[in-house]
Amino acid sequence: MLADDAMDCHVLVIGSGGAGVRAALEAAKYGDTILLSRTLTGKGGCTTMAEGGYNAVLRAQDSPALHVQDTMEGGAWLNDPALVEVLVREAPERMRDLLAWGAVFDVTEGREIAQRPFGGQRFPRTCYAGDRTGHEMILTLVEQLRRSDVVQLQEHVAIELLKDGERVCGAIALDRKNELVVVKADAVVLATGGGTRVYDISTNSASGTGDGYALGYRAGAELIDMEMVQFHPTGAVYPYDARGRLVTEAVRGEGGVLKNALGERFMERYDPVRKELSTRDVVSRAIAREVLEGRGTIHGGVHLDVSHLPSHVIEERLPIMLEQFLRFGVDIRKEPMEVAPTAHHIMGGLRITPECHTTLAGLYACGEVTGGVHGANRLGGNALADTQVFGKRAGEAAGKGGRRSIRIGRGQVEVQERRLERFYAGDTNPAEAARQLRLLMWEKAGIFRSEEGLLRARREISRLSGLIPLASSRHSLVECCTLENMLLLSSLIVEGALLRRESRGAHMRVDVTQTWGAKDSSFGHTVQSLEGRKIERRGA
Repeated sequence: MLADDAMDCHVLVIGSGGAGVRAALEAAKYGDTILLSRTLTGKGGCTTMAEGGYNAVLRAQDSPALHVQDTMEGGAWLNDPALVEVLVREAPERMRDLLAWGAVFDVTEGREIAQRPFGGQRFPRTCYAGDRTGHEMILTLVEQLRRSDVVQLQEHVAIELLKDGERVCGAIALDRKNELVVVKADAVVLATGGGTRVYDISTNSASGTGDGYALGYRAGAELIDMEMVQFHPTGAVYPYDARGRLVTEAVRGEGGVLKNALGERFMERYDPVRKELSTRDVVSRAIAREVLEGRGTIHGGVHLDVSHLPSHVIEERLPIMLEQFLRFGVDIRKEPMEVAPTAHHIMGGLRITPECHTTLAGLYACGEVTGGVHGANRLGGNALADTQVFGKRAGEAAGKGGRRSIRIGRGQVEVQERRLERFYAGDTNPAEAARQLRLLMWEKAGIFRSEEGLLRARREISRLSGLIPLASSRHSLVECCTLENMLLLSSLIVEGALLRRESRGAHMRVDVTQTWGAKDSSFGHTVQSLEGRKIERRGA
């Protein structure tokens, strides 16, 4: 195709989860906006799957200062304070937007938005819609999208960002027929979500393969703290095909108790004050330790029990969990669930300012693809708020940018044409390579890490990256591009983990002895870009 045969718009938003849809709605106020979605809009990504809730300070007893402090402590003081301040300050306003658009959240008898306790927080500030909060949010957002002038390119996969000089000015994508599509834009917003599908056990949907991290990195953007991968403490472990399926933190928020195979409430040993409502990194490591030391169930998990709660509480506040486990043959009103950690969320990502500018002109980012908001460990309930706060900010900043005369050389399109053509002469099955990668990352770059294991992972990723994915037909081209993104993301995670010679938040180096705590650490962000890799020093 010719570069001249391109679609034009003012703002191109890539990704149709909570952050992407919110960004598109905002950008559309300032000019023609295109929303490019790998899946059907609102059907992919993590927002629609998010069960627990949305954090916002809504009660007089709570305060923004407390929310900021909980977020910074939970993030092991690696968060960007300016981003945390924005998140906390604007989360209530974005909640009011959702309510004004028709979102239905649970309420108290006094008609206030109901809030439940979540891990690492000193006040119940997590708003919820049963245990289907994200689903309620995305339904509301997509309905607003239908009423807008946003043009939707559904089932289109962005494979590379376009640049005019040093400025990002659009993207090249594959459409439903796997034909190349070029979209030129004055500004691009990356809202592609996370990438924990690079791990063997993950809560992410099939689209959680790290496309946005790879797109941003290859274009030249800086990424920070990519080693910070959150393992949610409670994913299903049985039956086998349900491994990793999220068991929402709301279960513990409503009073669920964790017990090992000996019947011991083991969190009393790891965090005697907060117990099950400790931060996710602490609970995940505790469960993993119980299993490793032989106190796990026969399926390699522990028990999560809510059977002591009244049945009506479970039925009203945890209906999805009840339905899910009934399908597995477990009635959680009467017997415990079996759970174990599962790869869930990447706290690192593209470096952004509070206005969602990345380090590249013309490129903005919001949601899980960004770093700095959640530091070294995300508090449950902060991610859904993140999508709305920074989704709005990204769309607004991109929309307010000026109009530009965009020149795209034929060469950028030709490079992608040659890339795709190369896959037809590939030498490896992409599905098999992805399977090997997921097992490798789970074993060598998982909850517990060491230099030896990480170096092994680096070598294997390098070997897999040297293979050429085989496209057996045009329909396999996306799978080949996705594998390359997964390999690049895995490399970024491993390199970040090697750079950070300390244990902090979700990153646990078992081979490093340290005398400092997170707040006293001299280390700042790990930084990776085409220009190189480094770890920043505080005060430097």
